[in-house]
Amino acid sequence: MPSPASIERNEPDPVPPLSPIAKSLFANEVAELIRTVYDPELPVNVYDLGLIYDIQVDDSKNVHIMMTLTSPACPVAGSLPGEVQVAAGLTPGVGRVSVELTWDPPFTLERMSEDVRLQLGFM
Repeated sequence: MPSPASIERNEPDPVPPLSPIAKSLFANEVAELIRTVYDPELPVNVYDLGLIYDIQVDDSKNVHIMMTLTSPACPVAGSLPGEVQVAAGLTPGVGRVSVELTWDPPFTLERMSEDVRLQLGFM
């Protein structure tokens, strides 16, 4: 009879922790794919529009995205977060992707990049 130490286990290897730099680089990759999602009323992607508040990456490359919309009455409130989730899910190596919609802090024009404000005539 084999000793308990010699029994082979089929447990997954533990995931080595990602460095803060690796997490940041991966979050940037996710952001690039989120930039393919455009607000249907403006010619601007949701990332540069300032709707993405945060992208968190864990050691398994699971991604949690905190985002908002331009207003609670936004006509694409039911679909835009899902589009962001799908786009982020296309990142090579990504695990699970979750999107959380928040209204705090509320969206303001200051969240837009300066280039976008110029493009839309807000400067």
